[in-house]
Amino acid sequence: MRTALITGTAGFIGYHLATYLLASGWQVVGLDCLSPYYDIALKRRRHAMLEVNDNFIPVIGKLEDPGRLMGLLADHKPNAVIHLAAQAGVRHSIDAPRDYLEANLIGTFEVLEAARAHPPEHIMIASTSSAYGANTNIPFDEHQKADHQMSFYAATKKAGETMAHSYAHLYGLPTTMFRFFTVYGPWGRPDMALFKFTKAIEAGEAIDVYNHGRMSRDFTYIDDLVAGITGLIEAVPGDTPVSTQDTLSPVAPFRIVNIGASKPTPLMDYIAALETALETTARKNLMKMQPGDVPATWADTTLLSQLTGYEPQVSVEEGVARFVAWYRGYYAS
Repeated sequence: MRTALITGTAGFIGYHLATYLLASGWQVVGLDCLSPYYDIALKRRRHAMLEVNDNFIPVIGKLEDPGRLMGLLADHKPNAVIHLAAQAGVRHSIDAPRDYLEANLIGTFEVLEAARAHPPEHIMIASTSSAYGANTNIPFDEHQKADHQMSFYAATKKAGETMAHSYAHLYGLPTTMFRFFTVYGPWGRPDMALFKFTKAIEAGEAIDVYNHGRMSRDFTYIDDLVAGITGLIEAVPGDTPVSTQDTLSPVAPFRIVNIGASKPTPLMDYIAALETALETTARKNLMKMQPGDVPATWADTTLLSQLTGYEPQVSVEEGVARFVAWYRGYYAS
């Protein structure tokens, strides 16, 4: 039986990824600190569902605690390490930057140090589309320079990419960084737009629409994202690029890969899909752009498709409807 160590298994993406791997016959060691950034009850429910499977080994604690990751890798010798745990949220990073320093930089350092001592077959680390920052040439492809991050959150994630590359070079660790584009779906994060919009509309309240709605996002349904990640597990970076599109480093077994829907959706169309699913019209507070935000994201997923055959399957309309069905079921229980 193959083993994956996943950090952040009580989180939105980590829960779905762990669920998929467990169903595929993997053993999963799941580390999470159950941080109070958002509703801990939601995180506990996710972990409780994973714990029904005997092949899930839950570990509660902070990844930045010295030695914790080292011990887990020594004990379980995972084939793959998938590092998803992070302090998320562009806007929160404006108010609480130290949270991001500790979780995203020190935490990633601990993961890398553990992998150096106990090398897995593949180490995979989550980055973000926010790393593209002030870039305006869309769709974003992985060869673009990403030097002008717009938030401290994005800066810590970009720094994590640089740290990981140095470890891949120095210690020969096969490493894939994936840049996620706006992920949504059932069991999603309460600080994300879809969750906040749904909660407000169901309560009869107006929703806050930034930049007067003149925004677009490459909204990526969670099942499509998981398909991208799991496909990449076997795409271990080596010595030979797969194409001219490959981001394989010339000095390390390291690459960066976008995971997105490769289809930007205007924010107002996203809201319209939610209104359809809820069978109501939202009252909208049109507001200026928030600090640290960007007007548009759009993933070029050519490399991901070349490496894995990836093709997103779920439309925004279908994905939003699935989220609404989950939301109403969850909060009715």
